[in-house]
Amino acid sequence: MLAAKKLYPKAKLAFPGSQEKGLRDFFLQSTIYVLQTERIKNIDFEKITRLILVDIRQKDRIGRFKEILGKKGLDIHIYDHHPASDNDLVGSVNVIKEVGATTTIFCKIFQERKITITPDEATIMMMGIYEDTGSLTFSSTTEHDFYASAYLLNQGGNLNIVSDIVTKELTAEQVSLLYELIHTASAYNINGTDVVIAKASHEKYVSDFAVLVHKLRDMENIDVLFVLAEMAGRVYLVARSRIKKVNVNKIALEFGGGGHATAASAAIKGSTLPQAEEKLKKILHAKIAPPQTAKNIMSSPVITARADETITEVGEKMSKLQLKTLPVMESSRLVGLINREIIDRAISHKLGNLLIKEYMIADFPVVTPYTSWTKIQKIILQENHKFIPVLKSEKLVGVISRTDILRFFKLDEEKKRGRVYDFDYNLSKVRKKSFQTQMAEQLPKAMLDLMKNLGNMASVMGYLAFAIGGFVRDLLLRYRNYDLDVVIEGDAIKFVRKFVSTYHCNAKYHRKFGTAQIITPEGIKIDVASARREYYEYPAALPVVELSTLRQDLYRRDFTINTLAIRLNPDHFGEMLDFFGGKKDIKNRTVKVIHNLSFVEDPTRIFRALRFEQRFGFSINKETAKMIKNAVKMDIPLRLSEHRIFGELQLILQEENAPAIIKRMSDFDLLKFIHPKLTLDDNMVLLMESINEVLTWFELLFLNETWERWRVYFLGMFDGLSDAQLLDIAERLAFMKKDTKRVLSEYAQAKSVLAKLQTLQTLKNSIVYTMLQPLKIEALLYIMAKSTEKRIRKAVSHYITHLKLTEPILTGGDLKNIGLPPGKIYKQVLDDLLKARLDKKITSREDEITFVETHFLSGEKEPD
Repeated sequence: MLAAKKLYPKAKLAFPGSQEKGLRDFFLQSTIYVLQTERIKNIDFEKITRLILVDIRQKDRIGRFKEILGKKGLDIHIYDHHPASDNDLVGSVNVIKEVGATTTIFCKIFQERKITITPDEATIMMMGIYEDTGSLTFSSTTEHDFYASAYLLNQGGNLNIVSDIVTKELTAEQVSLLYELIHTASAYNINGTDVVIAKASHEKYVSDFAVLVHKLRDMENIDVLFVLAEMAGRVYLVARSRIKKVNVNKIALEFGGGGHATAASAAIKGSTLPQAEEKLKKILHAKIAPPQTAKNIMSSPVITARADETITEVGEKMSKLQLKTLPVMESSRLVGLINREIIDRAISHKLGNLLIKEYMIADFPVVTPYTSWTKIQKIILQENHKFIPVLKSEKLVGVISRTDILRFFKLDEEKKRGRVYDFDYNLSKVRKKSFQTQMAEQLPKAMLDLMKNLGNMASVMGYLAFAIGGFVRDLLLRYRNYDLDVVIEGDAIKFVRKFVSTYHCNAKYHRKFGTAQIITPEGIKIDVASARREYYEYPAALPVVELSTLRQDLYRRDFTINTLAIRLNPDHFGEMLDFFGGKKDIKNRTVKVIHNLSFVEDPTRIFRALRFEQRFGFSINKETAKMIKNAVKMDIPLRLSEHRIFGELQLILQEENAPAIIKRMSDFDLLKFIHPKLTLDDNMVLLMESINEVLTWFELLFLNETWERWRVYFLGMFDGLSDAQLLDIAERLAFMKKDTKRVLSEYAQAKSVLAKLQTLQTLKNSIVYTMLQPLKIEALLYIMAKSTEKRIRKAVSHYITHLKLTEPILTGGDLKNIGLPPGKIYKQVLDDLLKARLDKKITSREDEITFVETHFLSGEKEPD
């Protein structure tokens, strides 16, 4: 009314009914503005020429003003945000918008007409929006209400005053009534929909009854709630609904009330509480549609593809009929699904001549004609399937597609308004679970605080931030992993610049890819990237990157177990999102690709699948294994550069259970892509197992030694090849020059030393030291594992743990002090002292001095 007064300054303000308690309290408490209203009894109805209705248009709800509706020449202007009803008035001016509050409509008009308002007026109007939208939390709230609130705040609206008035503490009467509602609340399943009805009574009218209804709904997490209350001799109905199937406005209209589809109310005249309840149940049975089943939703007859058709043939059929997915049949039996995306990707990779059965989806849900909509909804929303075959006695009788679902929801009109429900990306419908407790248990406080700071910064900038990938996977598996990857729905470079300036961190930027790395003062590194999608121009190519959404960013990843995300923004901090069933696959200990051409687009994923399988004790699922075999059969890994193959081999050989991964590489015939002559025979199996044992022993020594696990396995893996073949491998895997020389040198030295050790009858410490000292630690460990003689293994072990650290006590300065002239002789003296000490001929400093005096100062020298 205050807002309307700005448009109609000569109009008088009048309430057709009683004022709500919150409004009365405001008039009593507020000194910022006096709202001049007229008492109904003081208004001369004969003089009314224009009736301006605000926030109402039902003729039965305007009180005494209904008496003049037939008056000749009466001009009616209406401003309202409620849905239409059969009892609505129509004026010469009708400004009707489905927003959260009618005040929002006026704010838009003020901005368009450049009408100024005072801070006091802005404060009152903001109260109106906050009251009508539950402080912008009700489901009826729209983006326009947020913009209107922002406009009012900019005009000087005082949020402190709004909060004082809108935030309500419950009175003793309200608490008593709420207690009664909780204990009378009863759940009913009406035509497949769960509905809760609660009742209460009080001898006096209790104000703000709707507040109690909201508290009850939120406390019990109720989707559909009807509350009946008998107060001061009259029955009141307040209804709330979170599901589209139950439009509470239509039900309230049956009682002479009204409101929105999600929130409505009515004052029921001439009825007792039991009568009102009985009438409500009858109306609910009439208004809530019975549950739908698959046969009511599905399309039939079904267009199909044959398993022996080529990808090109099926693609042409789908293009002609404008279909996105087809069931694949083999001898009248449903064997798979093929979709447009797989067809297009396969054709882009020059695979159009292959049969669709090679790349069809073989793992998919099916339903019967009698499957309920509730079950179908679960398959769509929770299990993330968009195409469901309908089988009756193993015979395909129909399909449920995205189009069928949209038709079922009757969203055609919403689509015109741009509000179609997005089945691909809607965070409110994605499987989610709070993960805060597990994060607090497993992560250091510094890491947790850092993640919260990242989320806070994202919110400040209007972005969404997510922790993703292996970090989330390992949290679920309770593996220690502090390598944090963050995806930003927004500009990652801009985000990182703002973050590092606020929290005094350092950063590295990679503008080409829209990524950056934050380095905190504590040394924690966080990789940050803009949400992006990737596509491959040809098999095994490096990806082309474009900005995108979180879901598309995760879709480009390798396996479902790596597609989990944790929200970092403060309003949803710690909430885990699961678009592709990754949590289920982790629970089932399964490695599964996201789409069927995954290995064709990036064959390195084949090697990663084997790594994850063995690292976590998982199993590659049947369909994924089939896709690996198809890629191998087509020699897709050969399209990888040698450098990328080496990168994956290096990662495999760095794993703790590398022998098991090599065994799986052999199972899938992958070793030939390393070298055609490389095969897993019994000798290699024994050697790799022996290396595994030696490395386990070495790690338990906790020596301060720099070494690389993969080099030991590498020497063992190619043990059976000739020097020429090893050189060929080194060149094929594109080692850097120094690495090529080092690997070949280590291999040659290790083989030569092992051969010499095998010829020696006795292994004196000094001889062992002399032979082993030039070798790197990886070559020593290889010799230990390769040797079948216990004495050699023991000698190498003794060298690593003791002999390697042996040194003479005397130094060059000591030699000079005892009278030995400086010169080249010093090296020989120190070498001889070392050999004597290794062979335990001397044990103390005095022994060393005596040794030098006897053999170098007396003119005598003991033979080596």
